Amino acid sequence: MADRPLVVFDFDGVIVDGIAEYWWSAFTAAESLLGEIHGLTRDVVPDAFRQVRPWVHHGWEMVLLAAEMPHLDQKAWLEDYPAEQQCAMLRRGWHGELLQDALDRTRADAVRSDRHAWLDLHRPYPGLVERLNGLASEGADWAVLTTKSEAFTAELLQSIGLNPWHLAGREAGSKPDVLLQLMQNRSLRAFVEDRRATLELVRQTPGLEALPCLLVAWGYLKPSDWSGLPPGIHRLDLDGLSAPLAQWP
Repeated sequence: MADRPLVVFDFDGVIVDGIAEYWWSAFTAAESLLGEIHGLTRDVVPDAFRQVRPWVHHGWEMVLLAAEMPHLDQKAWLEDYPAEQQCAMLRRGWHGELLQDALDRTRADAVRSDRHAWLDLHRPYPGLVERLNGLASEGADWAVLTTKSEAFTAELLQSIGLNPWHLAGREAGSKPDVLLQLMQNRSLRAFVEDRRATLELVRQTPGLEALPCLLVAWGYLKPSDWSGLPPGIHRLDLDGLSAPLAQWP
C-alpha cells in the first residue's frame, strides 16, 4: 500500500458543490442566534452569498455572512473581507467558536431529523465520483482533506458512493500539518484544492515545497485566482482531471 501514490483532495468546492447546504445551514444557525432574518429564506441562496463565498475559509464565517446578508455591502466585503468580517464580529459581540457550535448543531439536527433532505443539498461536480473511483485502476489511492467536520464529510461521501483511503476533517489540524503527516507513510502525487491561498501556504511549508498543487477550475474561485500562478501550482480543469494520472502536472 505504501508504494501506491496518494492523491489528496479538498472536499467542498472540489468534490461537491455545497453552496446550497452552506446557505441553508448558515441561515438556520444565524436564525438560532438572532431570531427571524427578514427578507430571506433558507431555500434560496442569495447572489451576494455566492459572490463572497470564495473569500470564506472556515465554516463559521458563513453564519456571520447569513446574519449580515440583509444589509451586506457586497462591494466593501469583496474589497476588504478581513476588515468587514472583524467589524461585524465586534459589532455583534460574536466569536468563531460560538458560530461554529451553532453551525454544527444545525447540521446535526438536520441529519437527525431528515438526513436525506440534508444530503440532497450537496451535488457532486460532473464526473468527480467516477474519476475518484477510477483512480484505483491506475494503481493510486485518494484521500480527503477538508475544513468541514469529519463526521459530516463521512456522511456525504457515503451518500454519493465514495470511500477514500483516508479522511481528515478540521479536527485533524491544519492542511499543511496533515499533508506532512501523510507524507511520513505515503508518496503524495498531488494536492487538489479550490483555494489558492491554501495551496500557496502548502508550497511555502518546509517539507512540502515539491508537492504538486492543483487549483481546480470549477470550485469557489476569486476572479484574481488565475493571475500569475506561482511555480508548483497548476490549473486543473475537468478535462485535465479525466486524463490519466501520469499526465497530471
